[in-house]
Amino acid sequence: MGEDRLLAWLREQAPELTAGIGDDTAFLPPAPEQAVTVDSQIEGVHFRSGLEPERIARRLLAVNLSDLAAVGAKPAHGFLALSTPNGFDHQRFFSAFLEGCAEHRLHLAGGDLARAPLIVATLTLIGERPEGCRWLRRDNARAGDVLWLGGTVGESALGRHLLERGNGLELPAELQAEAQQAIERHLAPRPQLELGRRLGRHERVAAVDLSDGLARDLGHLCQASGCGAVIDAEALPAAPGHEELSRHLGLDPLELQLGGGEDYVLLFTLPPDEAPPRSETTTRIGEMTTDTSLRLRHGHREGLLPDLGWDHLAS
Repeated sequence: MGEDRLLAWLREQAPELTAGIGDDTAFLPPAPEQAVTVDSQIEGVHFRSGLEPERIARRLLAVNLSDLAAVGAKPAHGFLALSTPNGFDHQRFFSAFLEGCAEHRLHLAGGDLARAPLIVATLTLIGERPEGCRWLRRDNARAGDVLWLGGTVGESALGRHLLERGNGLELPAELQAEAQQAIERHLAPRPQLELGRRLGRHERVAAVDLSDGLARDLGHLCQASGCGAVIDAEALPAAPGHEELSRHLGLDPLELQLGGGEDYVLLFTLPPDEAPPRSETTTRIGEMTTDTSLRLRHGHREGLLPDLGWDHLAS
């Protein structure tokens, strides 16, 4: 399918979501306060070759929406630059992408299509501040604040390891369901947009979404806020079967939780006298400190938090 036919097909699929596609620029309605984020998914870097177009589309959308969740924004407009090799099924990709746009009331306002030797998808999203809410920022934490986690950590990294090992990996029957769940968590993260919006109703919150790993992203939050933190290893929430499955693969379950990355759940702080929004997945994992170090408490022992996580430009 050529570019003109693809653009016409897109407009037919969801005219309310794709108004303006095909013009040289997009014209957006004015909004009082907006947040902008951009993220990419690159074949061989963020996902393995051969991944289905639908999976790529949903993952691209999810990781970008997670950035909006981290500031409490409501999705509004998106711009997609998609470069693909010959034979890529654009219809499968865009069918899934537009389905996700409809779910989150996101208007695909424009973008770019190109040919390339591998898949490179870059999405820019514009979000708006919900009425009656504040923006969530990384620099709002204070010593004494409580540190909360919006969901389990380590499961996505476990899923990535399972995919890298391939179909030849043999698992005990009692771990197969947990393995499939970990793979699904890695391929199809669920951005915590509703939690972000509810946190925006609090007077003072610091927040970040976990993409580079708990230890590294906590460091980003602490650096921005000028304080440190201590987290309780035994309080870190894990998916069912996480420890057993990790050890079966020869991996350290705690290291996966601290540095595995791509969890896409919110890490946030609140003053000690404030309760977080009600959620079955929200867990208290530590507190902020005046000392700017990052520390890990494990039973009666306490030491520096290991330097774990993703550095995208590290050699």
